[in-house]
Amino acid sequence: MKKKILASLLAGALTVSMLAGCAGNPDKGSKDSSDSSDKSGLNICILTADGTIDDGSYNENCYDGIVDFIDENPDATVKEVNTADLSQCIQAVQDTIADYDVLVLPGYNFAAIGEIAADNPDKDIILVDSAVTNSDGTEVELDNVYSMTFTEQESGFLAGIAAALETKTGKVAVVNGIAYPSNTNYQFGFESGVAYANAKYGSSAELVELPSYAGTDMNGENVGGNYIGSFSDVATGKVIGDTLIDQGVDIIFVAAGAGGMGVFTSAKESTDAKVIGVDVDQYDDGVNGDSNIILTSALKKMDVVVYNELNLIKEGKFEGKNEILSSSTDSVGIVTEEGRQQLSQGTIDKLNESYDLMKEGTVVPASGDNGYTPDDFPGLK
Repeated sequence: MKKKILASLLAGALTVSMLAGCAGNPDKGSKDSSDSSDKSGLNICILTADGTIDDGSYNENCYDGIVDFIDENPDATVKEVNTADLSQCIQAVQDTIADYDVLVLPGYNFAAIGEIAADNPDKDIILVDSAVTNSDGTEVELDNVYSMTFTEQESGFLAGIAAALETKTGKVAVVNGIAYPSNTNYQFGFESGVAYANAKYGSSAELVELPSYAGTDMNGENVGGNYIGSFSDVATGKVIGDTLIDQGVDIIFVAAGAGGMGVFTSAKESTDAKVIGVDVDQYDDGVNGDSNIILTSALKKMDVVVYNELNLIKEGKFEGKNEILSSSTDSVGIVTEEGRQQLSQGTIDKLNESYDLMKEGTVVPASGDNGYTPDDFPGLK
């Protein structure tokens, strides 16, 4: 993906110095949404963990939404604060919140900000991929926090159908970063899509998993799959990619942040392997000489939501809530645009059909928490 540049405004990534802190009371913040003062000059901070704003997918897509806002509001500014220590993400928010008008927090590790947000009702927070919780894990809604989660299983489902229909070897796989809910959703959705294509469209694709790289979810359950164990470990991504391709896999769905670039390299070094990108259109990242390794990309439109929420903050219309975004709001999908994918027209037709069935609720792919499995979900049988 072509990275959007904001060099004049991005002063550089900061390494957060972690200091001991204490959280306040988890009372709901009292935000006055009637404030109509000009907020075009917002001072915005994006906090990242286990990856940065140039990861080519997840964090970068959230950042791009900020860039789109600043393009239209040049008085606004943005800075990235990055911490590589996942255990210190909440402390990073505590250390940073006083200095900015808006925090954008991409990732599950930033969920437990309830007390901090309640103590800072004049600060607006956009949380990606998790509902906001208190430090004890209790889900809360706050007037100054908008949290978005996506039905990644739906995008993953479409990726699985595409892989099953386009594979030449009959072997496909999914590679993830860490078994957070968004990643297990992608995994289970992909596996559901492969099963659906085999059952409904006559494919016979086999899912390949490497037991030594099986994932463990937040409940301590083995979810199988192929997990790097990080969103930034390119070397392990390359090892997994090489191993899968050596076992005959020719299409790999990669949902692993910057760590997925290792799998991309494996595909580029092979003769036949293709990759399905994630979160954003990664076609530009797939260029390999005069060819391209990207079959298509599974999408969730984080940049659009971040951009929209920043505009609501600017207009004094921001509302805190925990929102689930899905095919019903056209917030997930897969790339079918000509020149940005390498799918057959027959596959595109089946993807469009499947998307419509998901949107109307006839097909409900398995996710990490909806009680269905990739071999038993509504619409499969």
